[in-house]
Amino acid sequence: MDVALLTVGDELLAGDTENTNATWLANRLAAAGATVTRILTVPDEESVIADAVARYHEAFDAVIVTGGIGGTPDDVTKAGVARAFDCPLVVPDEVRARLKTKAEQFAADNPEMVSRYEMDLDLDAWASVPEAGQPLLTDESFAAGCVIDGVYVFPGIPDELKTMYETVADEFDGDRTAETIHTPAPEGALVGAVTDARERFNVVVGSYPRTDEQPGRVKVTGDDPETVADATAWLRDHIETE
Repeated sequence: MDVALLTVGDELLAGDTENTNATWLANRLAAAGATVTRILTVPDEESVIADAVARYHEAFDAVIVTGGIGGTPDDVTKAGVARAFDCPLVVPDEVRARLKTKAEQFAADNPEMVSRYEMDLDLDAWASVPEAGQPLLTDESFAAGCVIDGVYVFPGIPDELKTMYETVADEFDGDRTAETIHTPAPEGALVGAVTDARERFNVVVGSYPRTDEQPGRVKVTGDDPETVADATAWLRDHIETE
């Protein structure tokens, strides 16, 4: 299963916010056996989002879009996705009703905040989804996400993203498997073994240098678990491990 990740937000491109969502999603998808082959960050511009979604929808088995689904003026992701599928945004009655109840409960639980600040809450914007999409709702998130023909639209707030992803996580199962070897050897000393392993076992082998957080790594990836295991065992016999 080939997956593309599209993260949306001017704050990501400006470096104001670290793009932890892309890293988290890539890890979870890899663990599920899916293959992430594109990660793209785009600004809060409807036309740019629409173009990227349309291109990736044609090229990949699934596309995950995160960020920009709330009800503020710069939240244009759902409009961009709707534009990519040439359909309008709609406000499902059941989604709006659920968000209305949630907003009323929030007001009841936070009277001081509500009295101090004038809350301009556009329920229609928060509840809207592309007409052809299936809404995704969680207790963690106020805004409605959606899925439309293999394109999954999630919130940008990390906790909300993680909760919504779990509601559809089973849809990202794949055949990809990987094993990692830790090594104290520098990358330059691994070239011969890595090249031989690729040719002998027809697997993907990557080497990654030591960092302050973790030792050097050699990662073996393939579609057949037995072949990956054989290649990993061969590499353990041919490189220094720790």
